[in-house]
Amino acid sequence: MDLPFVGDAVDRFVGAFMSVVATIFVFAICFGVVAVIVIYIIDVTQTRQAIRRNYPVVGRFRYFFEHLGEFFRQYFFSMDREELPFNRAERSWVYRAAKHVDTTVAFGSTRDLKPAGTTIFVNCPFPTLGADAVPPGEVTIGPYAERPYVTRSLYNISGMSYGALSAPAITALARGASKASCWMNTGEGGVSPYHLEGGCDLVVQVGTAKYGVRDLDGNLSDEKLAELAQHEQVRMFEIKLSQGAKPGKGGILPGAKVSPEIASIRGIHVGEDSISPNRHPDINSVHDLLDMIARIRAVTGRPAGFKTVVGAWGWLDELFDEVGRRGLESAPDFITVDGAEGGTGAAPMPLIDEVGLPLREGLPLVVDKLNQYGLRERVKVIASGKLVHPAKVAWALCMGADFCVSARGFMFALGCIQALQCNKNTCPTGITTHDPKLQRGLDIANKAERVANFQDQIEHEVGIIAHSCGVLEPRQLRRFHCRVVQDNGRSIPLDELYPDQPPTNALTA
Repeated sequence: MDLPFVGDAVDRFVGAFMSVVATIFVFAICFGVVAVIVIYIIDVTQTRQAIRRNYPVVGRFRYFFEHLGEFFRQYFFSMDREELPFNRAERSWVYRAAKHVDTTVAFGSTRDLKPAGTTIFVNCPFPTLGADAVPPGEVTIGPYAERPYVTRSLYNISGMSYGALSAPAITALARGASKASCWMNTGEGGVSPYHLEGGCDLVVQVGTAKYGVRDLDGNLSDEKLAELAQHEQVRMFEIKLSQGAKPGKGGILPGAKVSPEIASIRGIHVGEDSISPNRHPDINSVHDLLDMIARIRAVTGRPAGFKTVVGAWGWLDELFDEVGRRGLESAPDFITVDGAEGGTGAAPMPLIDEVGLPLREGLPLVVDKLNQYGLRERVKVIASGKLVHPAKVAWALCMGADFCVSARGFMFALGCIQALQCNKNTCPTGITTHDPKLQRGLDIANKAERVANFQDQIEHEVGIIAHSCGVLEPRQLRRFHCRVVQDNGRSIPLDELYPDQPPTNALTA
């Protein structure tokens, strides 16, 4: 059937459509021209940026490309082992471990073994058979506490506050820690319902602002300490003297992250920057430190210790001398040694880059001091600082650590992509943001499983290294099991680089 009116209708529709498109195109061009003129005027009249003032409009591309550079470097230009703070090879291993997929590699290592500082483990000609291997033994922390903490876990979750991390992230970490039978440090932001919900062992961190354990005036509260000790999950208390990424600076939580709930937990105002003092106002000496440790231990019945970044170390002699005068029961139950390479959500760049000793120096120094004063068995040592790979954990155990902890390793297990936006409320993976739209992408059940997988794989592969070195379990690793490449390209054993110090000021019970 011939329907000429249909063809006419189609022609009219097409003509009208093209007319609308042409109109929109003209308006777009006009709008673009007006926008360019406005931007041109803004650029030539502003005085803050010389590039934009001298090269209006086009000068803006410089800042745009500078912003994109960090992402292009991460995915396209950086080699697998050259990126900082964590290279692609390290992140990829964590991602695979967390997903419980094959972590083996083929063909050969991409790791350069020649640079000074490279660690090499010394394999045994008769390695430990799988049938002879044993799980890590139990370690007792705080023998003089009313309720000592007994655990086998080698690898645990370091301090990350609710506030710095989102509620789904904290919940996933807590549930994952429970599955993996490891502990989780609360960070200085206080104990939140999300920490408790997971059912894992908790180490309560007492920061310089004493969030969660303070009275209305900001002083340490025995009542709040005793209240927390009512929770079966609370196993230890850690006094934070300093943190790897910002020694000498208190915690910083930008006001954009301070929600009503966080403000209630911490005891601060909504929307205001939460900045902790740069040290505990009531700890002015080693005497004050030991007094606070004794107070927390007495009030809670739990082991108590402290976290520090090693810089000046003469105070350690003063501390251990004072323990000698007071008795073994007065010693800290543990010391967490954080390296200057530690991470944070927000800190001044000079502190991140330039202050504090890295873990490779700080850890052996503390262990050797404890040996010197006969305190090594009494005081347990926890190592912290970019320990996200089995080899680094094994190195720390060789150096004398009893336990290792990590924050950023577990953030990678949650799905962190190293977007470097922790200090903003824009984390694309929902880990360090309180934006509900961004948090939606973080599935708690899935991420909890990944946290547990990551912890399990770390301990499994540390065991592989230990068995290759001929010991039955990782805590039997010693300094002679690891060598370090020197400037001349040759390696020497750790026990030669850091020889054992015989006790010269041994304490007796």
